[in-house]
Amino acid sequence: MATGHTDPQRRERILAATLDLIADEGIARVSHRKIAARAGVPLGSMTYHFSGMDDLLREAFGRFTDHIVAVFDAYLSAPADPEQARAAVADLVHVLSEGSQRDLVLTQELYTLAARQPAYRELTQEWMRRSRVHLEKHFDPDTARQLDALIEGLTLHRALAQEPHGRTLTLEAIARITATGAPAR
Repeated sequence: MATGHTDPQRRERILAATLDLIADEGIARVSHRKIAARAGVPLGSMTYHFSGMDDLLREAFGRFTDHIVAVFDAYLSAPADPEQARAAVADLVHVLSEGSQRDLVLTQELYTLAARQPAYRELTQEWMRRSRVHLEKHFDPDTARQLDALIEGLTLHRALAQEPHGRTLTLEAIARITATGAPAR
């Protein structure tokens, strides 16, 4: 295997291997040795590229959240009116819930870390903020916040259900949240 100086992709392979290992075995089973083996790099590369496991996990999960925000962007950058935006949100829910089991597991592993550790809570807060930026292109900030939570909840429910609800119910939920004339506070 090439050295770190002649292997510019080593750091990226380590990050990808970290996420793959978490998705396959869970955060509790992650170790430098397992990551290095999966990435096909010498164990010493781990400490060369990352100051410790926490540094590695934060960067890996940062890459993961970048991926999910890019999915939001792909679905929410094109709609031209509120009706198209609602349909795009429904498409987003369905693609996230029917897509990668890996993404679902990584999301839940990150939420578990965030529930216990402030650094990961900051990462999830930034992820939510970035997701809402895409929603706020089409909806007011309060509605975008509600939609963000709805997207996560519906995605999880659809992904874990033996018989996931259909697109009609998804669109109905989105329409309820985005209806004009919401009650004044």
